[in-house]
Amino acid sequence: MKISKLLMRLGVVVIFVALAASAGAAVLYPVVVNGRWGYANKAGEIVTNPQFDRAGSFSEGLADVRIGRWGYVDVSGKVVISPQFDKAAAFSDGLAAVRLGSGGPTPFNPFGVGGGGRYGYINSEGKYVVNPQFDDAGTFAGGLAAVKLGGHWGFIDKTGKMVINPQFDDAGAFSEGLAAVKMAGKFGYTDTSGKTVINPQFEKAQPFSEGLAGIRSGGHWGFVDKTGKITINAQFEDVGSFVNGLAPARLNKRWGYVDKAGKFVINAQFNEATAFAENLAAVRSAKQWGFIDKTGKSVINPQFDEVKPFSQGLAQVTVGGRIGYIDPAGKFVWKTSK
Repeated sequence: MKISKLLMRLGVVVIFVALAASAGAAVLYPVVVNGRWGYANKAGEIVTNPQFDRAGSFSEGLADVRIGRWGYVDVSGKVVISPQFDKAAAFSDGLAAVRLGSGGPTPFNPFGVGGGGRYGYINSEGKYVVNPQFDDAGTFAGGLAAVKLGGHWGFIDKTGKMVINPQFDDAGAFSEGLAAVKMAGKFGYTDTSGKTVINPQFEKAQPFSEGLAGIRSGGHWGFVDKTGKITINAQFEDVGSFVNGLAPARLNKRWGYVDKAGKFVINAQFNEATAFAENLAAVRSAKQWGFIDKTGKSVINPQFDEVKPFSQGLAQVTVGGRIGYIDPAGKFVWKTSK
């Protein structure tokens, strides 16, 4: 899905670490040791032995892992949903989108019609709540999920009922009560009843955050409010989402941060920039990434090849192909050995 899988710089922060469902449960981080994936705690101590081909982040107490195929483990490292899926997403609103089949016959698609497998949704027990039947599927947000059927996108509720008929060329997840949708080559926004709130008129559209959404018109980016009113004129080459009153924006091939009046409060000076998360934002100068605070001050010097936003007090970084985690001071609490 083009909209729902926006780059992290667009403000849809990639949550690579999440608290387990129970209160006070430990925060766990996926780590790699000798090519195998496991989980470490915030102190960098291994709590789940590296044994997986791949490991995702915890969400609602479960994490997707691959052992040949995809399944799920709990925070103790126990496989609670056996590996059986060709693709598996994180849990959201109690359900996870999974794909069964990659082109061949499946129990729900015995003739392999469509050639690309089918998506459905499972609960935390691994039971199908919505049988595999969709060409593509997004995550649930606000009780609804975007699904693709017959070449068009619509929205289902958590019982699998189609509450907004497939009619869109593309559709993103709901955010602050609205979802970006594409019709006849233009993007607008619909509410949860399927009513068009902002008519399709934009070349591209991002999710709402803090009451504003980035839109592209005439080749430039600006922002609209929930009534569709332009609050910041389309003038930027690219933008991200607002977090704590600031949004990344690119002008003259450099990224900075603007306030809700559209004024740069951190000058456009970076090669790349992401939305703020936990009061820090990842920025790239030349070829390396570092982190700044809301005043624009460099807090962690550029030194990383890749980064993810801070979440639960740590950020995942990559140096020389090795994955690690740093704290807000830039100190490594975990670094994959060679």
